[in-house]
Amino acid sequence: MDLLALADFNSVARHGGFGKAARAAGRPKATLSRRVSELEASLQLRLFERGGRALKLTEEGRALFERTGTLLTELDEAAAAIASGGENPRGRLRISAPLLFSQTAMGKLAAEFAMKYPQIQLEVTSEDRSVDMIEEAYDTVIRVNPSPDESLVGRAFLRDRLVAVAGPSPARPLNGTPVPVVVRASGNRVTEWSLRSATGPTSMAVEPILRLSSLPMVRDAVRAGVGAGQLPISLVSHDLAAGRLVHWGDIDAPDISLWALYPSRRLLSARVSAFLEHLRLAFPRGTPDELAAYVAW
Repeated sequence: MDLLALADFNSVARHGGFGKAARAAGRPKATLSRRVSELEASLQLRLFERGGRALKLTEEGRALFERTGTLLTELDEAAAAIASGGENPRGRLRISAPLLFSQTAMGKLAAEFAMKYPQIQLEVTSEDRSVDMIEEAYDTVIRVNPSPDESLVGRAFLRDRLVAVAGPSPARPLNGTPVPVVVRASGNRVTEWSLRSATGPTSMAVEPILRLSSLPMVRDAVRAGVGAGQLPISLVSHDLAAGRLVHWGDIDAPDISLWALYPSRRLLSARVSAFLEHLRLAFPRGTPDELAAYVAW
């Protein structure tokens, strides 16, 4: 099999079209089209559906892309390691991270990583949606409580928990009157919060009066005194210590775990290994207090 033609096919598949791949590689579009056609002829397979404006992989094309893309990456990394004496990771590292973690910690993490590994071109995208690592060419994704996925492996590097907090006044009502609360705009409508306490689980009637799209916005509104809120303890620990907020109890819900994930069928690259080690050193115990201390700089 012609490895150069295979590399051209992977480039077209990764970029989603001949034009985009040609611009990224700085090569003529006609050359890429010819090379892919020659690969199809040699394999006696159709790798792309060429119809309309969109270029789509066939089932055979998708299988070839998934199986060979990672191998070509490993070849490139092996060549780069040999060329550099194997001393320092290099090349592009694409990471997808959730919005809150990106807003609070990722800027500092990325800056420290870039200074430590200047030959790695780090690219971080902030999004809460579930991304397709293969299709979208991500090397690592950071996710909150991810669903089991046989195609991904990784480890939890941080833990957090949700707490109910409010301003120091007024005090929490005890007569069953619904409490005004600030909630995430994307959440389901609720009328009751379940809390954990030393005496056991309790419930509290709530009335959402303000819906905001991000947790830092919720925190700021709660701190302003408009109502109570459910927030990660790492995001409000400094406000609790300073008396700006009051802890009403822990939310009766599973703890929050942040995971760093990567494709299981891919040999772990030096770049990904370096980033995973960077996370481990930043949060050696993986506790909410560590995250709170890390972002308070």
